[in-house]
Amino acid sequence: MGWKGARCSSSICESSGGRQFCCLFKTSDYFATALPGGAAALSLRMLKRPLFLPIVLLAFTISSCATRVGSGGHKETRFDPRYLAKTEIDRVIDTDRAEVVAGLRRVAEKLYKRNPKEWRKSGQPSIEAALDRLFYGGVDFPELEGRREGAAAMFAFSPNYKGDRILGVMAGLLGMTYAAFEYKDDFYVLDAVDEQKLYNCARNIEIALWKMSSTRNANGEPLLLSNELDPNNPNLSFEREFGRVIGLLDFLSKLMADKNGRTITRFTQSLATAVFLPVGALGIR
Repeated sequence: MGWKGARCSSSICESSGGRQFCCLFKTSDYFATALPGGAAALSLRMLKRPLFLPIVLLAFTISSCATRVGSGGHKETRFDPRYLAKTEIDRVIDTDRAEVVAGLRRVAEKLYKRNPKEWRKSGQPSIEAALDRLFYGGVDFPELEGRREGAAAMFAFSPNYKGDRILGVMAGLLGMTYAAFEYKDDFYVLDAVDEQKLYNCARNIEIALWKMSSTRNANGEPLLLSNELDPNNPNLSFEREFGRVIGLLDFLSKLMADKNGRTITRFTQSLATAVFLPVGALGIR
């Protein structure tokens, strides 16, 4: 149902007979079509109006503005052209990936502080230098002899490995994370993230956490010191930080499964015999 000759100013809506209609332009010869919920349909003639294109461009410009709180507590709005090609889900993926990598860096820093002999094995002058080397953006290190992802992490736990074990384990986890996010750190409309890769990556971090707590050398000592279970001086910060990273990956995995209309294949393994699940080898579905 429509009304001809309706005259109204921009952004003004009227109700009629329990149904709402809106008119975007002040005009007397266009139709404002009544739709449930206050939605308005523009006629073909309205689309030809000179003001239509500027209004569309204005809408895109507004959507590409980001608001943040400055150091003085005041809100600041800035224009970022990247957001023109980003959806809300793309921004969620960006934030999730950044938080996951930041969480893994915090874990690596904690491990280096508890196991200072490891960063010295690679000849680094400090923990900061070892972290910068680990998080430079790649995962190929001579110590790992070409291994990546699960193979790199398993190699770091083997008794024959003589290099920096923290580098080996974390490089393996970083390789899985980079693969789960398709080796990108910025996502746009046409980019895709696979829910199964994210799920497998989360399970692999659980396996790595268990191996760090249980793998010991010939003298019965842990290969890597992590959680401290001493009741007089407990330290479970590693488990909490790993749990946060796992939660971020599981959240995004479920979100992408719902978005893509797919089901995640779930695996049940005993931690004592668990193997790292493939991530990068899955490809893109």
